[in-house]
Amino acid sequence: MNMNRTTTKLTLAAIALTALLAAGSTRAETFQNLEAVDTNGFSTWAGSYPLAVTGVILNDPGEMLDSTPNFIPWNSGAGIYQLGGQWQIFVQAVLPGDRGGVECWMGQNYGNLPWLHNSAFSYDNATWSTEVARVSHDPATDRAFRKGDLVTVIANGSLFYGGMQNINEEHSIDPALDFTVSLVSSNYGLPAPEALSLASVISTNLSPTGHYDIFDPTRATGGEHWQGMRVRINGLTLVTTNGWNTKSDWSARYCTAADGEGRQFPLVHPLYDLGPAPTNRFDATGIFLQESGSGTDGTFGYELFIQEVAPSAPAVLAIATKPVITWPGALANYQLRYTNTVGAPGPWQPATNVPALINGRWTVILDPADAQTRFYRLQRIQ
Repeated sequence: MNMNRTTTKLTLAAIALTALLAAGSTRAETFQNLEAVDTNGFSTWAGSYPLAVTGVILNDPGEMLDSTPNFIPWNSGAGIYQLGGQWQIFVQAVLPGDRGGVECWMGQNYGNLPWLHNSAFSYDNATWSTEVARVSHDPATDRAFRKGDLVTVIANGSLFYGGMQNINEEHSIDPALDFTVSLVSSNYGLPAPEALSLASVISTNLSPTGHYDIFDPTRATGGEHWQGMRVRINGLTLVTTNGWNTKSDWSARYCTAADGEGRQFPLVHPLYDLGPAPTNRFDATGIFLQESGSGTDGTFGYELFIQEVAPSAPAVLAIATKPVITWPGALANYQLRYTNTVGAPGPWQPATNVPALINGRWTVILDPADAQTRFYRLQRIQ
């Protein structure tokens, strides 16, 4: 994406959010603050409502859950945990200084949760359809949201479960707890997936709590670092394929992948066809989630919701034959320059090769022809 265009979009996003907040009591929140956790992986967020976050939608609602109206009464417990239609999107941070993503979810039959156990707390089919249409369309233009749209989400409630603080209605049909989604920029574009291997998020040794997940409460490493974001996990092979292309409930769409070094990881298949299950090594792109199944322990349960698969690029070794110039990484305010003359050198021109910081040193790879005809020096940038 063109840098000027990206900068303009981010500026517009910030302006739109600022104008929105100025219009009322809504408080701007960062994804990073909203998803902050303690050493047990439990939420430390202590903000207030209404809150607003701005980011990019990572999935079309129909990719994850089926929102088709399906009212099921409590019926003395016969309907327990049958939530009927469900709706869900993930939104990832884009504004400078922010990182992470958040789940926005709502369900139809809250009354079938055992602590509510009353159909009066569920949406009937007609009302549920209206709610799904409300959160699936921009209120100003009635345009249907799709992944890649830049939006602002205003939440009047949220709950922590499974390792994530989720924007939702707090299992209530009270309109005062509705969340809203508003369009900032259509077709803004999906963020480039951050590439990682299973070694970044899964250990080959059990943690003190009995899990293989790498958990870091600072969110600088491990699963927390990518939670709620678009990633690409490289070098996978499928161990189980029972959930591949099943188009059924979330719990029936799980597969297990491995990296060949003793690490295994759960993948969740979308509600669309990804083609045949890969039989060779592959890379999977999707949304990095967490489902620990616990309301108090968020140190495990990381998984990938798959959106794309591709064959893994073969590992090819290459021996460098080009000359290299390096200088200390602390000299960031120096520029590599060259001249083609000797004796009374000059003029000195900036080298067009872009330096990379490798092992603490600025490094430039030269074309062999240039290395034989040019003289190089460092010059301090004023």
